[in-house]
Amino acid sequence: MNLKKINPNLQKALIENSLTEPTALQQESFSAIKSGADVIYIDAPGSGKSMAIALNVLQRLEKPIGESTRALVLVEDKEKVLEMVALFKTLGNYMDLRVFGVHDKGDIDFDKNQISLGLDILIGTPNRINQMFSSAGFNLNTIKMFVVDDADLIFKSRLDSVILRLSASIEKTQYLFFASELTEKVDIVADKIMIEPYVFEIEE
Repeated sequence: MNLKKINPNLQKALIENSLTEPTALQQESFSAIKSGADVIYIDAPGSGKSMAIALNVLQRLEKPIGESTRALVLVEDKEKVLEMVALFKTLGNYMDLRVFGVHDKGDIDFDKNQISLGLDILIGTPNRINQMFSSAGFNLNTIKMFVVDDADLIFKSRLDSVILRLSASIEKTQYLFFASELTEKVDIVADKIMIEPYVFEIEE
């Protein structure tokens, strides 16, 4: 992809999967996200939001470091967890980053053990992530990227309180909200936890 200073190992995987042209919004937001700024990213369903998430998280983390989770990606349901894990593994094929997915129907004890073994990227549903971190006492202050996919749908399902609870346990991180619509709830939650976020929205 024609993106400024993209990680060569990430670029290699993109080329192998015939992903050579970023969307306008992926290109426009890349530098801001790479800089560590908080971002709200609004684009139509099926327009490349999941790709933008994987692309930017892999770019920022680059390689495995330590044992603690550094990126948290919250998604709507089990199906989305499986899709996102597969996408991260495909694009991160040459980066050795440790990716794991959890959802409400999984075995929580198995999930906790996997996290204890060491992870870079944890993808999961809000309730399962919250359940795991509150019961196991994992340190959330190692999270460098806190990503909410389909934020408009997740907040509509009244899971905004879970997101706020998780964020309250983190001293400093980068918040990224991806949504199809900039709803009032997305705006309210962003106002509570983000610092002067950039808003990237496709023009009609």
